[in-house]
Amino acid sequence: MRIERHWWNGDRTVRGRRDVYIRTDGESWEVEARAGGGRSKIYQCPGRQSAEILAGAWMDGQRRWQVVTP
Repeated sequence: MRIERHWWNGDRTVRGRRDVYIRTDGESWEVEARAGGGRSKIYQCPGRQSAEILAGAWMDGQRRWQVVTP
């Protein structure tokens, strides 16, 4: 799977950092919410739109989240 979108909350501490990823292989989609030192949850989504909705929910609509570009 390749990363389509990646955001982080701007917190540089190990305990405070949060990352949200949207990944796809062209057919299936998943969202990963990663906390701190690598704990994460991965959720399968039926499509891009549902993945973006779920990612937005993980970010709580807060503006502090920043897009990470490769």
